[in-house]
Amino acid sequence: MKKLLIVAVSILSLSTFATEAWRNGVREPLWPEGKMPDAQAHQIGAMTDETNDPGFKADEHRMPYLEWFEKPANPNGTCMILISGGGYGCCCDVGLVKMWKERFTAIGCQTVNLVYRTPRPQGLGIHQSAWEDGQRAVRLVRAQAAARGFDPEKIGTISMSAGSHLNVLLSTSSQTAAYEPVDELDATVSCHINWGITGAIAYGLSDGFGKPNARQGDGPDITLDPAFRFDAKTAPMCMFHGGLDVYSPLASTQVYRQLRRMKIPAELHLYADRTHGFWGWNPGQPNSTGYDNWFGRAHEFMVQMGFLGPVPDEVDIMQRYAMNVPYAYATKENIWPEGRMPDVQTNQCTPYLQWYVPSNLTTKAIQIIYSGGSYQGNDPDGFEVAPMRRYLNEKGMAVVTMKYRTPRPVGLQKHVTAWQDLQRAIRIVRAKASDLGLDPGRIGIMGSSAGGHLTLMGVTSSRHQAYNPIDALDKIPCNVQWAIGIYPAYALTDGGEHNNSTGGNADSARLVPEFSFDPDTCPMVFIHGDADGWAAMNSVKAWEQMRRMGVQSDLHTLALRNHCFQRKAAPGTGSYTWMDRAWEFMNHKGFNR
Repeated sequence: MKKLLIVAVSILSLSTFATEAWRNGVREPLWPEGKMPDAQAHQIGAMTDETNDPGFKADEHRMPYLEWFEKPANPNGTCMILISGGGYGCCCDVGLVKMWKERFTAIGCQTVNLVYRTPRPQGLGIHQSAWEDGQRAVRLVRAQAAARGFDPEKIGTISMSAGSHLNVLLSTSSQTAAYEPVDELDATVSCHINWGITGAIAYGLSDGFGKPNARQGDGPDITLDPAFRFDAKTAPMCMFHGGLDVYSPLASTQVYRQLRRMKIPAELHLYADRTHGFWGWNPGQPNSTGYDNWFGRAHEFMVQMGFLGPVPDEVDIMQRYAMNVPYAYATKENIWPEGRMPDVQTNQCTPYLQWYVPSNLTTKAIQIIYSGGSYQGNDPDGFEVAPMRRYLNEKGMAVVTMKYRTPRPVGLQKHVTAWQDLQRAIRIVRAKASDLGLDPGRIGIMGSSAGGHLTLMGVTSSRHQAYNPIDALDKIPCNVQWAIGIYPAYALTDGGEHNNSTGGNADSARLVPEFSFDPDTCPMVFIHGDADGWAAMNSVKAWEQMRRMGVQSDLHTLALRNHCFQRKAAPGTGSYTWMDRAWEFMNHKGFNR
């Protein structure tokens, strides 16, 4: 075995390659001479910075290779395999590989670049030779773990586009041999990986094999690529995708859905209005929208999963956001005029609004926030409301908190009186906005759990009358411009009054009929714990429906996190920084300017 590995790690001559200076890694051929499976004369192992060199000679570059970069200054015991995209026609993501190498090395990961065979093989699946190279590469990486100072069970991958199709194969299908063993390494070393991070999975759905999705990846007859086996060694994944990608983001949502069926932790990060290859193209730019900081989300995923060491101790969010900012205007008011509240029930609390307009106002936008509580109770001063109110107040945004009627009304659906309160509250806020120097055309709503269900009511059904008008105020529209949905409950038909019985994964689990999805449906940012019993698929399926309507939204799921993920969270994880996702979404959409 030792002799075999010495042969396997023999180094290709660096003088063969004329490349950029940062590509100073040690290069290792993937296959023993003469034993490369499915070798084809037109294929090469080279990235486009090599092929674009005037002196490039294809015959000197037939062998795919690994490129080992320098050992990190402070190793954390992990290794990241970097996988370029390029449509399986080339390995073109030179800039991305450079960025990945720099960022992952900086946090202590050993990095290694996988340069697989391209262009596409003839007479085989478009991914076949790359998959063979990928499985071989993982074996070589695992075999060298001890010598290079990382854990053989802490090997991750990061990829783009067609490279992400390959990444999904490596993540889900390691128990299917892509090739017959060529030596002892293949017979004795596993090719499974321990986590996969994908950007913009291409070719993942049946309407887009080898091309952009013909029907945007959306239809009951469209399926995941059957090459994705989702076997017993399927790895946790963290997936990124743009909402306007021609290589449909539903490839990522469908992979996510299958991982959920298998109870494998995963994160899904979907970004409104972004096209193919959006992530990482603006390194060093200010992180105002979050789209230039995909690395932060990937890093948080690795921290939360424990890949980088023990997860830090959790901190109570009410301790982190305990102080109020100075207010120019703060007042409490009832939602309904005396004697005019619809569907009065004596067992319910009195609904009211509380205004918080900071002295350092930096935007004319207004955020309305309310809590969850199963429609049995709600707390405008609790952990689902007060921290976000203080966070936005510190940013210079006005916030209005709402206490809606609970417990559930008798003889009506659980949400009806709360929905009436929300519609009326939006009208009150819109009517008073101008007098306070605020913009009546920039109002957002935010709720958690049952409050997330209420938020979806407010977003999707504002043209649906919740009560008979009682005065002139009710002539004012109650639509909003954006919304923040935090682990919405009761959004799918398998949810009923309890947890989602199928995890929201079944085809029969559909969005509940009270969501009208009318023409005033507005963009949202969804944030949901992946392990939530009120399943993350509540958010995913709502996001998918909005996309069908042309409403571009953001979505973030958080690995291993349950309901109320934010109450206590570990620094360095997405559950700790979740409020930034909402602010970045509003920045991108321009709501808080």
